[in-house]
Amino acid sequence: MDDRARSLLKALIERYIDDGQPVGSRTLSKLFDLSPATIRNVMADLEEFGLIHSPHTSAGRVPTPKGYRLFVDTMLTAKPFELASTSNVRDLQSASDPSRAVNAAASMLSSLTQFAGVVLSPKRAQVFRQIEFIRLSEKRILLIIVTPDGDVQNRILLTPRDYSSTALIEAANFFNHNFAGKSFSEVRQTLAKDLARLQEDTSRLMQAAVEAGAEAADEVETMVISGERRLLDVNELASDMDRLRKTFSMFEKKTDLMQLLEVSSRAQGVQIYIGGDSDLVPTEDLSVITAPYSIDGHVIGTLGVIGPTRMAYERVIPIVDITARLLSNALSHNSSERS
Repeated sequence: MDDRARSLLKALIERYIDDGQPVGSRTLSKLFDLSPATIRNVMADLEEFGLIHSPHTSAGRVPTPKGYRLFVDTMLTAKPFELASTSNVRDLQSASDPSRAVNAAASMLSSLTQFAGVVLSPKRAQVFRQIEFIRLSEKRILLIIVTPDGDVQNRILLTPRDYSSTALIEAANFFNHNFAGKSFSEVRQTLAKDLARLQEDTSRLMQAAVEAGAEAADEVETMVISGERRLLDVNELASDMDRLRKTFSMFEKKTDLMQLLEVSSRAQGVQIYIGGDSDLVPTEDLSVITAPYSIDGHVIGTLGVIGPTRMAYERVIPIVDITARLLSNALSHNSSERS
């Protein structure tokens, strides 16, 4: 494309993002010192390149996913964003634990963009502070797992024999004395070395506790979504039931979204995924803007905004970037306080 075609494409996309209406040659002729006929010829070329297309109900043109991709990659200039001290910002900055910080970040993204905010929280290291066994009945034991953050998880163990309360206390004391502060995966690897000095029944109980503890940690939800209902107010999505169904199916299944966020955590800086251009986004009417966040410089997760392809990218990009930095600062601060 020559400079004239690029300028026209940029103006068309910016105009469409602003008002949501297909852009015609007459509209563009008011912005450029060109005749409508010349502009129509350029638009025909842009359409042939697959960068714009004409909706059935209008003679104007709208961007395609390929057009959006060219726009955000080569024509976009992110605007400086001044972050006001809103309640969401204060909640994130003052969050006293990682879980609250992650939830505050998701809410902040949604509130500032009016789209859906999502945070892939760091996978828990499956570390426990202590465990406790409580006898419920003859062959049923309640396993209580307490994490360093104070979270409590419960699991029922079905055992082949009955254990006395004294035996359960002794088993828990042994477990806590030897393994507290480790992850269940670490315990699984080292437990075999200690089984020889345990009675067979006790070792079975230990193994059952490790498997249940690992299972409990694996079931912890690692993705927080806020404001997905805001997408019901987006005309391009709400006006088409099939698009809406695909969008909310992504939130319900979460698999595709988690894959996208995991992929973007391995990239540096802000990433932009445009539906129809990226196989990771299920519908071409959605875009996902992500950024990794870290603790003390080590990337541990990803956050992002999910919205329509017709979004103000120059505004949303810095919001995602700033939120990632704030979350990183909050988590690093919490980490240093705990250490």
